[in-house]
Amino acid sequence: MTDQPNAHVLIVEDEPSLSAIVRDYLHASGYRCTQVLDGAAALPAFRTHAPDLVILDLMLPNVDGISICRDIRAFSDAPIIMLTARVEEVDRLLGLEVGADDYICKPFSPREVVARVKAVLRRHQRAPGDSVASGLFIDDAAARASLFGRDLALTQVEYRLLKTLAAEPGRIFSRDQLMDHLYLDRRIVTDRTVDSHVKNLRRKLGEVGEEWIKSVYGAGYRFEN
Repeated sequence: MTDQPNAHVLIVEDEPSLSAIVRDYLHASGYRCTQVLDGAAALPAFRTHAPDLVILDLMLPNVDGISICRDIRAFSDAPIIMLTARVEEVDRLLGLEVGADDYICKPFSPREVVARVKAVLRRHQRAPGDSVASGLFIDDAAARASLFGRDLALTQVEYRLLKTLAAEPGRIFSRDQLMDHLYLDRRIVTDRTVDSHVKNLRRKLGEVGEEWIKSVYGAGYRFEN
């Protein structure tokens, strides 16, 4: 059972064997899939099939993934997960800057792709005001969060931090990954800045009696419900 039964995933990957593996694992998890092997065919396929999510390789023949992502974002907010063998910081930031929802570096486990698809769809489909943990409600429309009926009075950065962590309980987010979600203008900040926001968010949650955000030594932070 998926988070969205029978959700349709468009896989844009020019390596046939890799595309087939991802397709097979997604099929096994209950997703429908359409495969595209050429960048030039990606946008027409998106318009034809209106998929619920796109898995998009960065390096494609004819049209690259960044251009495709930008074109899709011009008229659709369907979630996009980008795949790449290039790990340079500029590529990662550029992919997120043009509207990608997540980023996976090759080589990867097909199970990881399925897990990321589920998580991204879950974040994308959550209705405003949905409960994300016991007593914790996030209202995306108002960018506000409440715990046991009490408004947490979060700053915009604290709100994005809580939303990011709570969307995937148990997942460890590095400080660099959190930076990608916290600062929409891509400003450069230090690890200490992220730690400071985490400390403030913990304090506000703690005032209502919850301590969900855990430190993972040498790795980052995770949300434990």
